[in-house]
Amino acid sequence: MATSLESNPPAKDKDSKGLSSLNEFNLEKSILRRGLATANEIELCKAHKAKLAGDSSKSLLDIMVEARVLTKNQCTRLLREMGESTRKLDIPGYQIIEKLGKGSMGIVYKARQTSVDRIVAVKILLDALAQNKEFIKRFDREAKIAAKLSHNNIVNAIDAGEMNGYHFFVMEYVEGSTIKDALDRNEVYDEKTALRIVLAVAEALKHAHQRGLIHRDIKPENVILTKDGNVKLADLGLARLTADEKWAMSEAGMAIGTPYYISPEQVRGQVDVDIRADIYSLGATLYHMVTGHVPYSGDTPSEVMRKHVDKNVMLVPPDHLNTHLSSGLGMVVETMMAKNRENRYRNPDDLILDLKCLIQGESPMLAGQKPDTLAVLAEGETKEGAGGGHEISDAIMAEWAGYVNGRNSLIAALAMLLALSIVTNVVFLATR
Repeated sequence: MATSLESNPPAKDKDSKGLSSLNEFNLEKSILRRGLATANEIELCKAHKAKLAGDSSKSLLDIMVEARVLTKNQCTRLLREMGESTRKLDIPGYQIIEKLGKGSMGIVYKARQTSVDRIVAVKILLDALAQNKEFIKRFDREAKIAAKLSHNNIVNAIDAGEMNGYHFFVMEYVEGSTIKDALDRNEVYDEKTALRIVLAVAEALKHAHQRGLIHRDIKPENVILTKDGNVKLADLGLARLTADEKWAMSEAGMAIGTPYYISPEQVRGQVDVDIRADIYSLGATLYHMVTGHVPYSGDTPSEVMRKHVDKNVMLVPPDHLNTHLSSGLGMVVETMMAKNRENRYRNPDDLILDLKCLIQGESPMLAGQKPDTLAVLAEGETKEGAGGGHEISDAIMAEWAGYVNGRNSLIAALAMLLALSIVTNVVFLATR
């Protein structure tokens, strides 16, 4: 440390006494995260604070400023940040434990719901946005949309409201890490693990689709892998009802989504975006998971989004980048990420069918088919017979029967020509 702890008088900030009542653990994490001090410096200051237990006027920050571990300005900024957090903690029925993170719309805290003694996550709308009615409406809409969903693979909503001018949204607390965390460590998922995760997200999309919802921001950051091995889809901040035409028209022409994973129709700002946009984004996420690369890169977000739309920019198949992948997975990803959405899976059910095939070591049933054929195959292959097998649709049976009959007719005609040729040769030889 720079000087002896006894040398300079403690800095007297008007908020320094109040800091003693705050969560010191959060303070330490904030100091370490910002690189303002080392863990050893903090421990030495804490030890000195313990020796001064009788002097209640000195907080940990006072001692760190006194020891010149922190500057007075750094101390002031930390106090201001901690003070802002403290103001947001006053939500009746919830005891805030710590700050988890900050997004574009709000700050998320880990908290205890005191009435049932369970850990939850509380999202609070940022002060700057809370002054705008449109952002308040959007925040409330996120909570209401989340309330429509109840699925094991979706972070579920618990409560929402407004208290003392603060708008909050209470969600299920999920302990784990995101796919993005692994990708940031340059980890690449093996095929079976990636398929299991994507299948769980596809099941979540199926549940949302059945309730008329599209997520519109499927990406690695929004897929949480829990400590018990489950998969949770998070963040419904951009989700909307498919049938809400008024909402869709208000966003016409706006590119809503994350550039690396956004669908072409979202880039174009189309108003008729449907579940196939989520399937595209999930395909881009799967691509990143198994190759370690985003499908399209660029120097600017605009350049990346242009590549999603440009039909002249071809997607490099994932099994070409990672030769350990099966060609079947490559076909599935290319079908998910078809630039013309008519060539994608029609819905999550179709995608789930092919994902299960790959997981079982079989070739996909639907990937790579033409749109009309894909629809017919999906119709026939997903109907289960009474014996537990798959029934084949009448259309497919008729097509196969026509093919077999045509082939048999051709064989019969060839046989007759061969027989006639033999007879002709025999007659010719006999008359010589």
